[in-house]
Amino acid sequence: MYMARKAQRPFPSINIFIILFFFFFSFTLSPFSPQVVSASAFKRLQLFSTEEAQPSSTSSVLSLSLHPHSSIIKLPYDNYSDLVLSRLASDRARAKLINSNIERAVSTFNRRHAVKPDVQVQPEDLKTPLTHSEGGYLARIGVGQPVKEFHLIADTGSQITWLQCLPCDPCYEQSDPIFDPSGSSSFSPLSCASQECTSLEKNQNCKADPCTYKASYGDNFSSMGEFATETVSFGSSGSVDKVAIGCGHTNQGGFGGAAGILGLGGTPVGFPSQIRATSFSYCLVDMDSNSSSSLEFNSAPPGDSVLVPLIINPRIEAYYYVELTGVTINGEKVSIPASDYQIGEDGRGGILVDSGTAITEFPTQVYNSVRDTFVKYARALPPASGFDYGPVKLDTCYDLSSEPTDGYPTMSFEFHGGKTLSLRPANYLIRVDTSGKHCLAFTGSSERVSSERVSIIGNRQQQGMRVTYDLTNKLIGFSPNQC
Repeated sequence: MYMARKAQRPFPSINIFIILFFFFFSFTLSPFSPQVVSASAFKRLQLFSTEEAQPSSTSSVLSLSLHPHSSIIKLPYDNYSDLVLSRLASDRARAKLINSNIERAVSTFNRRHAVKPDVQVQPEDLKTPLTHSEGGYLARIGVGQPVKEFHLIADTGSQITWLQCLPCDPCYEQSDPIFDPSGSSSFSPLSCASQECTSLEKNQNCKADPCTYKASYGDNFSSMGEFATETVSFGSSGSVDKVAIGCGHTNQGGFGGAAGILGLGGTPVGFPSQIRATSFSYCLVDMDSNSSSSLEFNSAPPGDSVLVPLIINPRIEAYYYVELTGVTINGEKVSIPASDYQIGEDGRGGILVDSGTAITEFPTQVYNSVRDTFVKYARALPPASGFDYGPVKLDTCYDLSSEPTDGYPTMSFEFHGGKTLSLRPANYLIRVDTSGKHCLAFTGSSERVSSERVSIIGNRQQQGMRVTYDLTNKLIGFSPNQC
């Protein structure tokens, strides 16, 4: 177990005139207009400000290699169907946890604003929706001085970046050697008074240095330890000093043998904020391939990107939302009601983009319309029985063992403002066994009233394209064939 280390004289009238003139002149030249922002939004703006950047920060492009989990770490499955079932079961659990987190955040926010100012309401313990290891992507990142490299699960739904550290009890088995902070000259524990520590939701009452963190996940996975700053390295493309990361001394769950989590979420302690990145982007190759791509920071969106507004939910800043207005299949548009794709005043609803969820989830009535329209135009494809095992229910499947080259409907996402993103069959169908069965990679929500739930664009629809999160201009870009 580790140890938690005088009144002013009036101006003459002519001076007042001069002061007002220069005030007006400087105001009109300013590139910023005055605005009122919430405390949390102001904190976010501060952390993205270039004036606040640490001396070691850089605006040059930083790049990490990005690999499907199964191409790096051997998985304990005898057949492909078992692997798919495990992936999809955890995928549904993740989607449920995301919705649960948002509901808790909304409820907590509403309670805070419903009580008297002198009554303290503590935030609820929100769990991070882990990218399920077998269906996730691993980024290779360097930590410490001298540099040691580790495979971390890259996840837009996670906030804290952490890795297992010595000494640890318990530890789980990982493919890389466990990081030893005593061997790094750049490792520096954070104090309770540090901005990074006070940004952690659970550390508002931290009293004994050093600062500690706890990250809780679904399936009883968790990590707890010191919150510290370290130098992180991006292969040969550069490094950034004093990045806040968790050094996990007490860890539960396997995390698929990965050394920890690279948290790409939108909060102040998220990795993009910590390295003062203007953007980040990734390209997800097929999760069953041995290919790799890159996770980049500070790179501009490719010129052919479909750019749509990036929206932050004021009730929970962790996730990245877009306004997806419909799905078009063979020219027929299935519209999504505004009440579903827009975030409500209470913080519910909306559509977020997630790197760790595989299957896109819509409200049930939207999904049913998408499915029925797809079936109408996919009659040339040989039908097959559904894939229905417990929490995993995919009801629209086809036997593609003969590898047909035609008969596939065209499909596209339609975004607010008239932007269109075309999808390939590999984006809307997912293989579920070795015999050639493929199913529609969409599902309907199964919890409560669907209009109160968030929709999720999963990673299946993102594969084979570069997805850019332009944090400065608040845009998300989708660019096919830019891996």
